[in-house]
Amino acid sequence: MNAADVVTALAALAQSHRLAAFRRLVQAGPAGLTVGALREALDVPAATLSAHLNTLRRAGLVADTREGRAIRVRADFTRMALLLAYLTENCCGGEPCAPADRAAPCR
Repeated sequence: MNAADVVTALAALAQSHRLAAFRRLVQAGPAGLTVGALREALDVPAATLSAHLNTLRRAGLVADTREGRAIRVRADFTRMALLLAYLTENCCGGEPCAPADRAAPCR
């Protein structure tokens, strides 16, 4: 992942509804969610969600597939991992990071 890709991805996530949508898709795992289920979970109008999903698609953070009349959206976990790897590439200046007991717990 290059710097331009990272900037695009971070810009896509810099809006609260898009960030919420991406986080919800990450929580859903590889199965993803239908657009309708995602819209209900986020309580946003369909047109608004569509615009947000288009931005996330352009950033390569989500992908979708048609399932009959429904569209299923999934987080791109490979792209997410590349983004995280880029951001943490030189974490702690090459020194060991803080012990796990001092790190923030995962939820």
